[in-house]
Amino acid sequence: MHGIILAGGSGSRLWPLSRDLYPKQLLKLNSDKSLLEKTYERLMGIMDIDNILAITNSKHIGSVRMQLSHYNKDVRVLAEPVAKNTAPAIAVATKYLLDFETDDIVLVVPSDHLINDFEGFRKTVKEAEKLAKEGYLVTIGVKPKNAGVGYGYIKAGEKIEDGYKVDSFKEKPDKDKALEYFNDKSYYWNSGILIFRASVFMETLKENAPEIYENTVNFNFKIQDDIEYMRFNQYPSISVDYAVMEHAKNIAMVEMLSDWSDMGSWEAVYSINNKDKDGNVEIGNIISKDCQNSMLYSSGRLLTGVGLKDVIVVETPDAVLVCDRNDTQGVKEVFETLRETKNDTHRIHTTVYRPWGYYTVLNQGDGYLTKMICVSRKGQLSLQSHNHRSEHWVVLSGTARVTLEDKVFMLKAGSSIDIPVRAVHSLANPYDTELKIIEVQKGDLLVEEDIVRYKDIYGRATKK
Repeated sequence: MHGIILAGGSGSRLWPLSRDLYPKQLLKLNSDKSLLEKTYERLMGIMDIDNILAITNSKHIGSVRMQLSHYNKDVRVLAEPVAKNTAPAIAVATKYLLDFETDDIVLVVPSDHLINDFEGFRKTVKEAEKLAKEGYLVTIGVKPKNAGVGYGYIKAGEKIEDGYKVDSFKEKPDKDKALEYFNDKSYYWNSGILIFRASVFMETLKENAPEIYENTVNFNFKIQDDIEYMRFNQYPSISVDYAVMEHAKNIAMVEMLSDWSDMGSWEAVYSINNKDKDGNVEIGNIISKDCQNSMLYSSGRLLTGVGLKDVIVVETPDAVLVCDRNDTQGVKEVFETLRETKNDTHRIHTTVYRPWGYYTVLNQGDGYLTKMICVSRKGQLSLQSHNHRSEHWVVLSGTARVTLEDKVFMLKAGSSIDIPVRAVHSLANPYDTELKIIEVQKGDLLVEEDIVRYKDIYGRATKK
């Protein structure tokens, strides 16, 4: 069996903790491991570690590779150059497997699910695998715990072996329709987990979504191991449910035999965390009084609540969310409004984690931006240049090894150096203590996209 991890979502419903450049699958919501890491561990218990492939957006590939590389230093990660939803992602990843592997059974899993009962999950996959070997595209349905409006639904049809033929797929319903589905025992939540034989998926794609199929078969990953932008950009942006599952005849469903939570809303996060005697979840620096059935989350600052009931409050350094716990789906609309108005709080945190450490934005204005950069022990930034900005570095603590064009400088605390526009440079920490510097950027375009990477130990080089 081979596995495909879908790790390219934006996590808009978990704003402000989840951002466009650091989405929910990378977050550690209720443990010391991210949802992505837990997903990878789950697959490691079912298949050979070298059979696992992750596909993500190009802007997340560094973070995805960083989180998974401690499981497998040769972890395979494909980068979508532009977001096109799940149908193109699954199609391209399946073609990649067919180019390098035999025609095996493939397990496709989203990276933002929480499943604690591994044995139940493994048993579910084994039952689905039997149907997949018979030529079905198999989806996993979850018995609804409530009349949730945040999930798509599957209506089970004729019983077959350990599963059912799928009668129909239903979009996320309103409250009345969700209650109707909940009371009808033939309806299940759509988990988004799929199991199929690779060649069967491609043939089903050819029959039901020929435009996607024709584009996909033109990829040859034996010749080129990355996803070509011009070809990938030709795909429609469409989910695998719309493109394939709702139309194909060979669709089956098995019931999830384990616990399952889709971390798609703050209500879901509230539901998985331990609660005090008043039904409250309190994470971080919190003081509360007379609160009931509420969630208070602080990323650093003191957060206080008095007399709150059924409320979600989430604090980050640059944004605060307050919403009704029973109406958390509306957070996505806030996220989209921030995106449409080009408000950067939808996109990035003030503190951003990178494979080499992290940086925190301290101040920003017209033509300048100030950061505190922390490079972990033995960490190293890419050899890079910028077309639109110069930089001035001041070492706060530790020792910095700075490469500037063809010279190398060793800078101790209190020392500084200027990095001109277009100068090829790198920053490294060769020692076992953290390196911290202040970086002041000056220029007409102060964005992370203004980085040309020539060499990178984390596999992010963009130019030779």
